[in-house]
Formats: sequence, C-alpha cells, structure tokens
Amino acid sequence: MKKTIKNLAIVALVAFTTFSFTTKAGEKKEIKTDKSKVVWKGYKVTGSHEGTVAIQSGSLTFDNNKLVGGEFVMDMNSIGSTDLEGTMKGKLDGHLKSDDFFGVEKHPTAKLVFTKVTASGKNAYTVTGDLTIKGKTNPATFTISIYGNKATASLKVDRTLYDVRYGSTSFFDGLKDKAIYDEFDLVADLEF
Repeated sequence: MKKTIKNLAIVALVAFTTFSFTTKAGEKKEIKTDKSKVVWKGYKVTGSHEGTVAIQSGSLTFDNNKLVGGEFVMDMNSIGSTDLEGTMKGKLDGHLKSDDFFGVEKHPTAKLVFTKVTASGKNAYTVTGDLTIKGKTNPATFTISIYGNKATASLKVDRTLYDVRYGSTSFFDGLKDKAIYDEFDLVADLEF
C-alpha cells in the first residue's frame, strides 16, 4: 500500500511539474522602431490629412514560423501631420494632441494587444486585438502580411469608440463642410 501511494505521489508530482512549466513554444521578435513606420490618414468632407505616429515598442510572436501574437505601444506625443507645413502644420499637430482629439497629456500612449490570430492565406493573417486609445479599449480586426523580417498591416479605426468626438456628425449637428469622418486609416510597415 505504501508503495502504491508513493508511486501515485511521484506520478502526481511529474504531472504537476510537466503541466506547470510547459508553455506554448513561441519566439518573440522585437520590432525595430527606427526602421518601422505607422501612417495615419483622416478624412473630412473637404479632403483629408495624413501623418505619422511613432512606435514606442512592439513585438510579434511566432510559433513554428506562424504568427501567433503581438503587442504594440504607440507614442502619441509623436503624432503629427506630413501633408502640411509651417503654421498650418503646427495648428493641426497641436489640435491632434489636444483633448479634442487624442489628449496626449493624459494619454501619452496607445496600445494594441493581439487576442486572436488566424491564418488567412500565404503569409497573411486576420488579427483581432484589443486597441486602447485615450484609456478606452475596444476590439479591432485587421489584416497583416509577413514577408521574411517585414510585415505590413492596415486597419480602420472608428475614433468615436475612443471618445474622439471633435467634428463628428455622430455627435454634432450642422457641421456641414466642417465635418470629419469617424473612421481613420492606419497603415504600418514593420521590420523586426
């Protein structure tokens, strides 16, 4: 009887150790922030504006050369336009950083954490993640393509989900040609 209990104890210990310390194999590859770029484009009734926002940190996780996860932190203090110059650029950049838009003084970063990754073709994946802007988190779904040590991704973001209401016809009437569309585009060219 003592031998049976001892054997059961050993089996339980081995099982506990195996299950406690076995993790999903994965290789985290850090994003080279100096060689990666995120471009935003916002639309209004009378045209559009575009610019960049810097990646503060980021990584993609692979298992057997398949994308399985990722996480990015954006430096919202870096947001700026690239289609304007001089005074007009300064005004737009300042407005984007203000509480009317991204409130970077209170919310200096935005974050995206992958929650589900599904292969959708050769080198292509559909990703769902938790996107946090201005302290509000909502799911976002987008596509990402991976080629060697580079990746490209694009997504549409509904700014109203993150309390970015300025110029939105969803919240304000009578804006006419001052209206700004709720969705903006993000396109990322990444190197890791």
